[in-house]
Amino acid sequence: MQYRHVPVMVKEVIEYLNCLPGKTYVDGTLGGGGHAKAILEAIGSDGSLIGIDKDPDAIAHAGKSLHSFKPNVQIFHDNFTNLPEILSRLHITGVDGILLDLGLSLYQLEGSGRGFSFMRDEPLDMRMNPEQGQTAEELVNRLSKKRLAELISRYGEEPRAARIAKSIVDSRHQQAIQSSLQFAEIVKKAIPAKYRRGRIHPATRTFQAIRIAVNQELEALEKFFDDAINLLNPRGRFCVLSFHSLEDRIVKERFKVLARGCTCPPRFPQCVCGKVPQVSILTKKPVRPGQAEVQANPMARSAKLRAAERLGD
Repeated sequence: MQYRHVPVMVKEVIEYLNCLPGKTYVDGTLGGGGHAKAILEAIGSDGSLIGIDKDPDAIAHAGKSLHSFKPNVQIFHDNFTNLPEILSRLHITGVDGILLDLGLSLYQLEGSGRGFSFMRDEPLDMRMNPEQGQTAEELVNRLSKKRLAELISRYGEEPRAARIAKSIVDSRHQQAIQSSLQFAEIVKKAIPAKYRRGRIHPATRTFQAIRIAVNQELEALEKFFDDAINLLNPRGRFCVLSFHSLEDRIVKERFKVLARGCTCPPRFPQCVCGKVPQVSILTKKPVRPGQAEVQANPMARSAKLRAAERLGD
């Protein structure tokens, strides 16, 4: 399948990144390359973009779709958490903007063959980088019932996590769980019939939870925030597109901490640790896509954009 993905809120991303000619930007999640192309068009022939993605299919596609922008773009098959090492290798001390788009691409759902979707019968893999880490199949067939329930509850915010975990364990005793449709049916059967007819598929939250666990997505986001502020030049921008509440909560809280400069309780009239604010939050509330964009691209409906600017002259 041809690599397909429709980038979300491109206009808003370019605005909040403050893409200027001659500046250097990072797209830490290249995906289909839509945001990267828009950034490159905005920064012109004197600007530069560093593109990163851990999915080798995204890297292969980006190499072709962004070929006309060489030598202004450098592409790395890596995890965005390794951006400090990448910049060090390039002898770059700071960048003017960083973008993270934390959503799945349409290609990953429809064409990767890795079991991201409960609508297709594919091997239960779910790794964004199929060259690293354990698969979803290994996870659901090996973890204890207690651990499965914890993951599904925490990462999927699924109220029936215990029932689903029991169903998974009971089913794998009969037969190994190996495909996405097989797994989706196991989850569906664990949900009482009267709750299966809701707006979302009954396996949605569990698939999200297992995918997050397989790719250690929240841990990666937390780790990146530890480094990101130090990678930005003064007045550099950090923009994050998130697609579910767990990601958005991390972004919101970490921006708040950076805006205060510390983790001292907000109720304190003065900071007691002596640290100073590091960023100015540009989005007091998350920016959401307009109705027209959601109608044209339903995958955009849950997107939230938050942005902050590093303080300094």
